[in-house]
Amino acid sequence: MLRVSRLTDYATVVMTCIAAHPDDVLSTAQIADETHLELPTVSKLLKSLGHAGLVESFRGVNGGYRLARPAQAITLAEIVEAMEGPIGMTECGVTEGQCEREAQCGVRGSWQRISSVVDRALRAVSLADMLRPPPRRTEVTVDISTLKGRTTA
Repeated sequence: MLRVSRLTDYATVVMTCIAAHPDDVLSTAQIADETHLELPTVSKLLKSLGHAGLVESFRGVNGGYRLARPAQAITLAEIVEAMEGPIGMTECGVTEGQCEREAQCGVRGSWQRISSVVDRALRAVSLADMLRPPPRRTEVTVDISTLKGRTTA
């Protein structure tokens, strides 16, 4: 199964929490409380997200964090990259020279195309999109009796 790390998942949770309060500066404790994540984890995430320029931090009594840009202008790809680095399904799909078999590899180009599709998909989803409830799933029913006798190519 392909999946992002737990910290990357939590980073999207933290970012959507902050995005849900666009006019507020939220403390680390507020974010931890609202997201039900441990305070040290939230602190670690905010540090990485801050280094990536996705959140701004403010010191002082009323200090905390807010998004560095509007939620619509931050993509899911940026959050993933802040936590995991460049998006790629394989090492050689991201940068050249990572594998001694690269010159003879017959699948590298295919993995690069797949990585590109995943990258575009993540860039097509904004943080604002993550705030919206998912579309209702519609159930599809298939009458198997209509499939009998059919062949597939």
